[in-house]
Amino acid sequence: MSRLYYDVLIVGSGVAGLCAAIAAAAAGAKVVVVTKQAELTDCNTFHAQGGIVASAPGDSPEALIDDIIRAGDGLNYRPAVEHIVKNGTPIVGPFLAGQIGVPFCRRQDGDYDLTREGAHSHRRIMHVKDYSGAEIERCLAGYVSNQAGIDVLTSTTVIDLITNSRHSLLIEERYKPTVVSGAYCLTAGGQVIRILAGAVIIATGGVGALFTFTSNCPGAVGDGIALAERVGAVVINAEYVQFHPTVLFNRDNRRFLITEAMRGEGARLMNRRGHYFMADYSPVLRDLAPRDEVARAIYREMEIDEAGYVWLDARPIGSDRLPERFPTIFAGCLNAGIDIRREPIPVVPAAHYFCGGIRVDLNGRTNIDGLWAAGEVACTGVHGANRLASVSLLEGVVWGLAAGRDAAAHRRLLPAGYMDSIPDWRLPPQQETFDPVLIYQDLTTLKKIMWN
Repeated sequence: MSRLYYDVLIVGSGVAGLCAAIAAAAAGAKVVVVTKQAELTDCNTFHAQGGIVASAPGDSPEALIDDIIRAGDGLNYRPAVEHIVKNGTPIVGPFLAGQIGVPFCRRQDGDYDLTREGAHSHRRIMHVKDYSGAEIERCLAGYVSNQAGIDVLTSTTVIDLITNSRHSLLIEERYKPTVVSGAYCLTAGGQVIRILAGAVIIATGGVGALFTFTSNCPGAVGDGIALAERVGAVVINAEYVQFHPTVLFNRDNRRFLITEAMRGEGARLMNRRGHYFMADYSPVLRDLAPRDEVARAIYREMEIDEAGYVWLDARPIGSDRLPERFPTIFAGCLNAGIDIRREPIPVVPAAHYFCGGIRVDLNGRTNIDGLWAAGEVACTGVHGANRLASVSLLEGVVWGLAAGRDAAAHRRLLPAGYMDSIPDWRLPPQQETFDPVLIYQDLTTLKKIMWN
């Protein structure tokens, strides 16, 4: 079996994982990024449409803090909210646009073209039309690929975290506090390799693909949370799964998200009877109410009309502006036979974002020595019970950078004797064969249970 050694092992290649890699490498660490996908950019970050929260003229830190806590139903961890506002919004321009080169949209006067989404009191969201996540991920991946000191392993699935107390053949290690020191990984060729590391950062994303209807990639099944929980990491707020109100209702494309920024620019929700209904549920914010309120309102209207969807009417935005401002949505809907310039879009809520996760501090540290977490897999306390739109990418940047720096600074130096004590992956003497159809049926049953 192959055995590799790195200072920092990062599991996951979304915005949090790649930011962690950049920060750790900048601190002098030898880094490896592992992803089970064939492409580095195959992740939920790539499919984020809306944008990322930043500083805005006329805005204030206090207003953003209030918006985040109000959207989270007051169940947020205020120090974390204050931390992301203080340390996050000022770096979006210099880091992402400057250092990484993300081409955020600008107005004719050169300033950033800021948009607004639900539950925001100001236009404060930087975007690249309606494919912001794709550009952020593409630019981060390009930057990482050109950095010395960062290796990337694709099509490589982590199957277990290595700890002293569970894996070392040194008897005394089983009596010591648990320390994470690497991972066993399954390659595309069927080989299990050992990657030993002085620090491990989990950045594997959320759990959306465990639900029947979701906006998430198929790989978002919570495996990073399972890995961490198995070694004793604390998982909290697991009941808080956010449903995005507007995913295209279409048999052939169940994962096509209709960004909330569309409602920020004037689109309105309409029931099957042609009534714009959000004023009935949220008289003040209306179509820009928090996502949980909008999703519940849509479900209520679906029950009243005994229909499988409601309409999102984008025509108020203007037929000339729609293809330019929302090219991805315009093309996706047109491919499904819907011209959003002339007809409303059928939409339904779908599982979107996991507000719970592995409990971490402001540096991404878990309660287990040697283990950090960042991004959607982690619970920082920023989101409370419901995430404010476009805060997740910012959280991925802030905690990704912090975890990378902290992991590099506090990584353990693994003695040669300890590394030699970690055995090869042990296959059972008699391997069972599994019928793929039965596994598929089990997963389908699980998704239906989760959806119900």
